Amino acid sequence: MMNITRKNQMMANAGQAYQDSLRKNLEHRLEVARSQGNQKLITQLEQEASYLHLK
Repeated sequence: MMNITRKNQMMANAGQAYQDSLRKNLEHRLEVARSQGNQKLITQLEQEASYLHLK
C-alpha cells in the first residue's frame, strides 16, 4: 500500500502537470489569436488566464 506522503506528492505532481498543460495550451491559443489580430479573442483568453490564475 502506498503511504500518504507518496500519494500526496504524486497528486501534487499531477496537479502541476495539469497547470503546465493549461498554461501551454493557453499561450498557444493567445499566440494564434495575436497572429490573426483577433483582439476580441485575445481579450477573452487573457480573461481566462486571469480566472485560472495562469498569468
